[in-house]
Amino acid sequence: MQNASIKRLLQLQQKSSERRKAKLFVVEGRRELQHCIDAGYELDTVFWCEQIQPDLPFPQNRYKLLRVSAEVYEKIAYRGTTEGLMAQVVARQRTLADISLSANPLVIVIESVEKPGNIGAVLRTADAAGVDAVVVCDPLTDIYNPNLLRSSLGAAFTTPLVACSSDECIAWLKANNIQILTAQLQDSHYYYNTDMTRPTAIVMGTESTGLTNQWRTVADAHIKIPMLGQLDSLNVSVSAAILAFEAVRQRN
Repeated sequence: MQNASIKRLLQLQQKSSERRKAKLFVVEGRRELQHCIDAGYELDTVFWCEQIQPDLPFPQNRYKLLRVSAEVYEKIAYRGTTEGLMAQVVARQRTLADISLSANPLVIVIESVEKPGNIGAVLRTADAAGVDAVVVCDPLTDIYNPNLLRSSLGAAFTTPLVACSSDECIAWLKANNIQILTAQLQDSHYYYNTDMTRPTAIVMGTESTGLTNQWRTVADAHIKIPMLGQLDSLNVSVSAAILAFEAVRQRN
């Protein structure tokens, strides 16, 4: 654990400032790393525990390889089911201009969602629903946060993910003629009565404060999910799943 490379790995796992400075982030697990490679990311260093993963599944080229003991791997791995593989990966700064939209795009936008686990879960929904991109506006956590990547189970690499300001996102949506549907309780119609068959962005805010007025003002329509109990909000990832698959239902 006193090895300089191990110490560096732990710093990247724990501190967003170190990730930004080094332009590196950490990915755990064979499946997650394969999605990462398939998405065109470059591996910097692979940490391999042969006692857990007898075969190295990735061609050993263009990255450093460090063999670690099972005892060390157990201390550096967040999950015990990551198959003895972990890597430092070179970060990429994807922008809205990098997103390739389909003929009838569906985009999920989340504003100032703080919990990385929620963003990871939204990404899994986006992958399952065939969403064109997930845009995190005015982010409160960096998109290479280890908890975000772990909870996405690789979906952070299968669906384009961009962080930007709300101003930038609104301008991009309008330039691409994508209607803006904001999920909110006030002045809203039930989501299943709203047309999602044309280019659509589903926009959601935090569970505690919802969306800012900036988004509510520019919206083409306000939509809501029926709440039949005493609470007035769902987890953002649950809301994203309900609304995204309604778009899928309407389009099929």
